[in-house]
Amino acid sequence: MYVIELSPEVLNEARFLRSNPGYVSGKPCVYVGMTGLDPDVRFDKHKAGIQHNRYVLRYGQRLLPDLYEGFNPLRYDEAAAREVEIGIDLRSAGWGVWQA
Repeated sequence: MYVIELSPEVLNEARFLRSNPGYVSGKPCVYVGMTGLDPDVRFDKHKAGIQHNRYVLRYGQRLLPDLYEGFNPLRYDEAAAREVEIGIDLRSAGWGVWQA
């Protein structure tokens, strides 16, 4: 699993904003995903437009390993559950979150 910081400009995307009604101004925006690849390799693929998420392609800035390193590696079912948990935790803290 991995977490990517998104530029605040992602807040100009109506769909992203609608998905984050509790967003607190000034808090970070992130993409939370899971992969069997090294997170650095997965981030590079997003930015190259390979199996990408459009928000990461346009607004992805950097990985935030402090938010996921302690969890990796995970089995698929564990990663899927942890991805949801991290998204919920960050949203409840007022962050803008997008998940695949």
